[in-house]
Amino acid sequence: MSELIEAVLADAPGERLAGLPVPDRYRAAYIRKQDVSMFGADEQDPDVRRSVHVGEVAMPELAPDEVLMAVMASAVNFNTVWSATFRPVPTFAFLERIGRQSARAARHDRPEQVIGSDASGVIVRTGAAVENWVPGDRVVVSPTYTSGQVTSGSGDGMIADDILAWGYETNFGGMADFAVVKANQLLRKPAHLTWEESAANMLCGMTAYRMLVSPNGARMKQGDIVLIWGAAGGLGGYAVQMVKNGGGIPVAMVGSEERVGLLRELGCEAVINRQEFMNAPGGLKNPKVLRRMGEAIRGLVGEDPHIVFEHTGQETFGASVYLARRGGTVVTCGSSSGYQHDYDNRYLWMKVKRIVGSHGANTAEAHEANRLLSLGMIVPTLSVTYPLTEAGEATRAVQLGRHAGKVGIRCLAPKDGLGVEDPALRARVGERRLGLFRTH
Repeated sequence: MSELIEAVLADAPGERLAGLPVPDRYRAAYIRKQDVSMFGADEQDPDVRRSVHVGEVAMPELAPDEVLMAVMASAVNFNTVWSATFRPVPTFAFLERIGRQSARAARHDRPEQVIGSDASGVIVRTGAAVENWVPGDRVVVSPTYTSGQVTSGSGDGMIADDILAWGYETNFGGMADFAVVKANQLLRKPAHLTWEESAANMLCGMTAYRMLVSPNGARMKQGDIVLIWGAAGGLGGYAVQMVKNGGGIPVAMVGSEERVGLLRELGCEAVINRQEFMNAPGGLKNPKVLRRMGEAIRGLVGEDPHIVFEHTGQETFGASVYLARRGGTVVTCGSSSGYQHDYDNRYLWMKVKRIVGSHGANTAEAHEANRLLSLGMIVPTLSVTYPLTEAGEATRAVQLGRHAGKVGIRCLAPKDGLGVEDPALRARVGERRLGLFRTH
């Protein structure tokens, strides 16, 4: 163990961290360019435990607008599964593209990619152009990676021409002992949360905020009925809380009876087990099944949904377009079940519905989502943690949907439960609520 890591674990002051040497190599979870063809095009179950490796990689050079952070914890997102299966495209194509931008950017184009788009930790170095952060600061990371210098993103950073997803479309991600992060990605760590709780929130939390609350998303208002697919998952769990927190009425779609209790304790009274509809003849492609699903929603909340929160894609999108009320909105940020969507366009145009595409969150939206977490108004959806040495197994768990909520990774944190700075706020929020996804 390097002297710098020992100092971080001992909670040494920033002045000491800044004076200790940075190691030449560090431990990380990574994928390899040489493995891009390891899963055949027809392979039905590309097991990510075969492609995710844990070992030492070379420490990259730090750019003037970046910081080096010692990562205490990270989390698995579905983009980690995409990276590790090399589908829909190998992420090394992204690294090659970013590597052509400049001499410094070329460091991203390596034979291995350190994965992971969530992290919490401690800053240990700052680039020459970084002004508002210093070694010793405790931070979490927004995965929105942009220079901040492209004018196309002046009104909304997510439409900037150079926008990328950190740890997916870039190298040096969060599933490691160290990570390289742009200063404009940094946010203060919520003081009442542990390292692993803090690391689980940003990608999914800020994505849900943009989809539902932001003017760039569905613009949810008080009283809106919001149908949420995958409500017991990481993304859906934040969506349920934000709907409740904003005065809306969540309708949760879950995949098993075991997850109904979790949603009710999270504050969602209207919960539907989608399996009874998906397992019916014709499933969600059958108009009669969709009518029955609409009746079930109206039976619970009295009306059709104003907003449908979509991220599952191919499997559910046609149902989402059908189930939204006249004039309603389907907001989508992903397609975990497939990218080719099939829906009856008559339900869209004749009932004046709209589809809104949403991706990640800009700086302001990430800040607002983190503020809600820091106030204790939104709680983490973390359900389980794995050590970094078992990153492949953790990614496999997400690939197979074994857990509700988010799956965390302990990087430098030796155990769960560390990093709390505000025990009084933690007590007010309550251990039961903070650990809700774990207890279920």
